[in-house]
Amino acid sequence: MQDIRHNNVERFKGFGTLYDQNRPAAPTEVVDILTNYLGSKPRLVADVGCGTGLSSWIWLNEAERVIGVEPSDDMRAVAESKWEAAGKPDHLRFVSGLSHELGLPDGSVDIVTCSQSFHWMEPQSTLREFARVLRPGGIFAAYDCDWPPVVDWQLEQAYLHLNTEADHRAASLAPQENQAHKWNKDGHLQQIQQSGLFRYSREIVFHHRETFDADRYVNLALSQGGLQTAVKLGATDLLEVADEFRQLATRIFAGESRQVLFSYRMRLGIV
Repeated sequence: MQDIRHNNVERFKGFGTLYDQNRPAAPTEVVDILTNYLGSKPRLVADVGCGTGLSSWIWLNEAERVIGVEPSDDMRAVAESKWEAAGKPDHLRFVSGLSHELGLPDGSVDIVTCSQSFHWMEPQSTLREFARVLRPGGIFAAYDCDWPPVVDWQLEQAYLHLNTEADHRAASLAPQENQAHKWNKDGHLQQIQQSGLFRYSREIVFHHRETFDADRYVNLALSQGGLQTAVKLGATDLLEVADEFRQLATRIFAGESRQVLFSYRMRLGIV
């Protein structure tokens, strides 16, 4: 299990800036939904697997304290750089940590979130740790968007082709002992329910729109971990496929910006 956790952390090494500049911001619906369920302004939010902090910043003015927990030094460095540029707000901080060893006191957290990250965590040890740190009535929420985001069917088809090829190449090139392990997102709710740690659980679906131009849409595809991993392992021929994808995006966007639709699925549990 230790090897799997190490491989999952290493998967995100080297492309924190690309990730941060092109991924969608975490939708404010997350704050609205979870604060409503909590019934009050959260005193402490722990955003676990926070990456570059995109999902932590939405809580800046919505919680008394926010802790972003991220094991990847590369990703966390981007988060800390933005934190410094913002004047080092003292109620937000970023720390190194793993989901099953948060180092927080029992019953000290109101909300634990995992944005696009719970599928990289061993679920049962992670859920036990989340239940330990949550206060009674506290909430755990894992939320993920569907890939690819909605803009044009031909471009979406090419997006899927590029990343499916990349995943296959990464799996074939990496030694078995060095491969990252991803748990199925469709199993998140079942994992929460079967843990026996939460008295209420459900899935919530919502949507979010952001403005993209062709470059950002292409870079969003390039920020997927499978493609980055495959290229690092030597599958440079994928860059030709990526270039074809860029040409298609350039033609479809035609020099304009377009609204891109992201569909989210949130699986939550209340202790």
